[in-house]
Amino acid sequence: MNSLLNLKIGTRLGAGFAAVLLLLAGIAGLGLSAMTDIQSRLNGIVTGNNVKVVLVNRMLDSIRDIAILDGNMILLTDDAAMRAESKKVAAARERFTESRGALAKLLATPEGKALLARIDEKVAVLVPLNAQISELALQNRNEEATALFISRFQPAVRAALAELEAMAEHQERRSMEANQEAGEGYAWSRNLMLALASFAVLIGAGIAWLITRSITRPIGQAVQVAEKVAAGDISSRIEVASKDETGRLMHALREMNESLARIVSEVRTGTDTIATASAQIASGNQDLSSRTEEQASSLEQTAASMEELTSTVKQNADNARQANQLAVSASEVAVKGGSVVSQVVDTMGSINASSKKIVDIIGVIDGIAFQTNILALNAAVEAARAGEQGRGFAVVASEVRSLAQRSAAAAKEIKTLIGDSVEKVEEGSKQVEEAGRTMEEIVGSVKRVTDIMGEITAASQEQTSGIEQINQAITQMDQVTQQNAALVEEASAAAQSLQEQAGNLVKSVSVFKLDANAVATVRPGFTHIVPIPKPARPAPKRPAKALPARKEPSAAPQLAMTGDAKGDWTEF
Repeated sequence: MNSLLNLKIGTRLGAGFAAVLLLLAGIAGLGLSAMTDIQSRLNGIVTGNNVKVVLVNRMLDSIRDIAILDGNMILLTDDAAMRAESKKVAAARERFTESRGALAKLLATPEGKALLARIDEKVAVLVPLNAQISELALQNRNEEATALFISRFQPAVRAALAELEAMAEHQERRSMEANQEAGEGYAWSRNLMLALASFAVLIGAGIAWLITRSITRPIGQAVQVAEKVAAGDISSRIEVASKDETGRLMHALREMNESLARIVSEVRTGTDTIATASAQIASGNQDLSSRTEEQASSLEQTAASMEELTSTVKQNADNARQANQLAVSASEVAVKGGSVVSQVVDTMGSINASSKKIVDIIGVIDGIAFQTNILALNAAVEAARAGEQGRGFAVVASEVRSLAQRSAAAAKEIKTLIGDSVEKVEEGSKQVEEAGRTMEEIVGSVKRVTDIMGEITAASQEQTSGIEQINQAITQMDQVTQQNAALVEEASAAAQSLQEQAGNLVKSVSVFKLDANAVATVRPGFTHIVPIPKPARPAPKRPAKALPARKEPSAAPQLAMTGDAKGDWTEF
């Protein structure tokens, strides 16, 4: 029994169910075997004996049909009718042969084979007589056929039918014997299965009773222990008698009982310490609350100063942005001036090139005048040689020469003026080029100034963004400080509530009954907390903004106390 109790509940249940299942499997196997045997016997009856009886009956019918047909042939006088009857005789003989062959295949006992041999002997006598009667009838020798039919054929038919009836009776007797054997086998199998089922029920009931008792008794003891613990009695002794799950449960209950006794003892000794610690927590929270309010005031004034600094930096950033815009406009104007100067330089170059072309043209004109003057001089010489006949040509040549001289003089004056203009244009081009270089330097300087102003603007914007973030952080710190002050006040109230709950805890723990020898009293250590006062720092005199309303938290925070808390509560 002890070895059974040491097994796990699952193992016991598995073993019990396995035993019952094995018994059921054995019963089922025996039942299946008996049913198989009965089924085989019934199949033997249906497919063996009954088929043999049917075949014997067919053979009987065939012999009777042959006898009747032979009698009909003797009585008939029509050849066609006799031939039809002869065909029916042949068909009956064929049916007899088929039935006889099938029956021979099914016979397995010596008695059946001996009966079949006697039937074959009788049929062997009957077959030639049948053939003689049919031949005599077909030859219309009816008297001879009738004599043969009565004297020899009918006795042979009766002998064959007697043997066939003996075979039929033999097969029917075999069927009855097989049926009786099947019934006896069924009764034996039924009685065996009933006996085994009764045995299995007894064994299963015994196993169930043992397993149930091994489970319910320890559970009942565990329930009694739990009821005592629920009533506040944790001084009871718990004995563990097994190693299964219920034994482990009793062992766990014993450890729980001892642990509860130790915890209750420690709680009783620790409630006084909790009351003292809660009073010191309340004192420290009051000191922390006053210092938190001072810090909140300083943060408010710092926030106001940061707002003023933010507005100043924003104004500087706006001024830098406007200066940057003016510098950009000046840069654009300078760029346009440089472009115009470049166009003037290009125009002066075009004028200088045109003046040079005019000088060349005037040189050509001067050459033409010089050639014309020479030609006029030659014409005058030729006119003088001609005498009176060339006088008119001489006058024309003189006029042409004077015109050529005047053209040459004019061309010289124009060439002089054009040369002077070319020199002035070249000098103007040089001055315009210098002005263009000066404008390029101005444009570069204006661009550098624009870049510097852009950098100043970007730096001002970054400063503005950074100061705004600092201002937001200080504002958040102010709000957090105010929330901390509210939380400190709530912590003080919670410490007072903790004192009251410690007293209630003492009253609640006093309900438990302890065994004085079971556990030893353990007193936890505690570090006395004494806040160290420090003088508050004077707040700077700055314009302060209005304080936002304090947010009251919806629920008191949970308190946690450790024995190594520091005593300096002056700063965060």
